[in-house]
Parts: sequence; C-alpha cells; structure tokens
Amino acid sequence: MRRITLSRYLIEEQREKGKINADLRLLIEVVARACKSISVAVGKGAIGGVLGEAGSDNVQGEAQKKLDVLSNEIFLEANEWGGHLAGMASEEMELPHAIPNRYPQGEYLLLFDPLDGSSNIDINVSVGTIFSVLRCPEGADPTQEAAFLQPGTRQVAAGYAVYGPTTLLVLTVGDGVACFTLDREQGSFVLTQENMRIPEDTREFAINMSNLRHWEAPVRRYVEELLAGKEGPRGKDFNMRWVASMVADVHRILTRGGIFMYPTDARIRDQGGKLRLLYEANPMSFIVEQAGGAASTGRERILDLRPSGLHMRVPVILGAKNEVERVAAYHRD
Repeated sequence: MRRITLSRYLIEEQREKGKINADLRLLIEVVARACKSISVAVGKGAIGGVLGEAGSDNVQGEAQKKLDVLSNEIFLEANEWGGHLAGMASEEMELPHAIPNRYPQGEYLLLFDPLDGSSNIDINVSVGTIFSVLRCPEGADPTQEAAFLQPGTRQVAAGYAVYGPTTLLVLTVGDGVACFTLDREQGSFVLTQENMRIPEDTREFAINMSNLRHWEAPVRRYVEELLAGKEGPRGKDFNMRWVASMVADVHRILTRGGIFMYPTDARIRDQGGKLRLLYEANPMSFIVEQAGGAASTGRERILDLRPSGLHMRVPVILGAKNEVERVAAYHRD
C-alpha cells in the first residue's frame, strides 16, 4: 500500500492537478505543524500543567482555558514568519494579527479557532482546531477586519484537526475531502481516507436537546419528528449523538453520516446564533459541501453569507443533504 504523506498529497494537488500553488501548499504544511504542536500539549494534559482556567476572557467574554491561550500562541508563532500570509484572525482575539514587519508578507489570510470544544478538555473529551484560508483582496489592508469579511465561497482551503485517541487532520482545497492520521513515531500526517462522502440520508442527529424549549418552531418541529421514531411521520427511529465539541460532532458526520444543528434560539437571537461564521461555520460548511453534504442557517446557504464583522455568529445546520433541505423547507413554511 502506498504511504502518502500530507506533503506528498499537497505536492500532487499542486503539480498534477493544479489545484493549489506552492505558497498555499507551504502554508497548509505550516498549519499542520502547528496542529502537531497543539496535539502534543493536549496529550500531556495535567502533566504539562495546561489544564484549568487561564484567568482571562476572550473577545466574546468567554472564560479562556490555559490551552486556549497556548494554542492561540502556537498558531500565531508558527505562521507569522513563513512569508505566505498577509494577516491572521483568531476567535480568541478581537482584532486581526498583523504580520511583523521583519517577515515577508504573502497573499493569504488565515482564520482559525485554535482550540474548539475547549470546555471539554478537563474531562478528556476530544477537542480540535478549525482553520480557513482566504486570499487577501488586492489593495486591502490585512491589519483591518474588512480584508477578512469575505463570503465562504471565496475560501481556497479549510480544515480541522481532531485531538482524540488519534490525531486527525481533515482537509479540503476544493478538490474533495481527505483525512490524514498523525503517525506519532514518524511525526508526519499520513493519508488514511480520500474522497470522504456524507450519505444524503441518515438516522443520526446531533443537537443540544436541553435547549428545546428555546428553539424556533421549524427546528422544534423537525426534532420532534425524529424523536417520534417509527410511529411518527418519518417512519424510522433516529439516534441522537452530542459531544459538544464541534470538530468531534462534524467528524462523526463526515465518517458515518448524520446532521449537526446549533440553531438560533430565544436566548441568543439578538447575537445571531452561537457559532462564529468565519472561524467555525464557513470552514466546516466548505468541508461538508465538498463531501456531498449541505450547510444552511435554515434560511440560506452558509457559504453565501456576507460577514458583517470578524466575530459574527450564525445558526448552523449541516450534514446529510436531504435532512438539511428538510429543515430549510420547514423554515420556508
């Protein structure tokens, strides 16, 4: 069996398929190295002194874990010197991160959630990193948020890492979705699954049921139909799965199908939703669509949204195409 490393996969995407250029290839390799460093820190846990609260809040007013802060620093330090980036933006920071003047600047913008699901880290449940790559518009100032406010359709690459029993890197450059597993002994990501596909139908859904009383009517209608099982209008039983770590929930859908929902509700309607468009919804939607799935707010395709700010939040419904369309149809009704 051919052993294809991430580097070889990217070189083939560049040289044979012309899907990416050398700078984007090198940028993704640097991102992968940063993910390996975060994986090491996550793996050490209490031994590395990285568990617990950091004693600070992020820009959203959420309490930061020590690993949130450490992961953010790892990503910034790994990527600022390579010469591939014009700028970076992080879920943990209010403003874009400027590339220091002593380093060359490139044509790309990197957006990332350095440690998704960090509320689970102290109980040893899978967490991860999510990232998105855009081109910096010509003439735009990459130190200003306006450069980053592009619809998800303009992403040139997106991916996530899962730090679980194995460390995985899932990636799309607009040519399908591939999954790589970290070989800890060799220190390299190795291709373990190509052309990941999400079945159009499913019997699994992921949602935080404790929020049911706050949901809008279309989402409540849809979930109640699933819960009714064989005796209900769907005529089959559904299983619910909820990890509360988006990377883990989405990876399950990429692996065996399903639908993931974090809809808006009465408590968060004024802020637009729970998940951030640029750091979570856009990259995950790009990946899901490349795998044959769909991603919607319930009212419109996520990748078509025009961001209004770096930390804009949106409802997210993604996964099996037919199920996402059913939820969207209930919103139209």
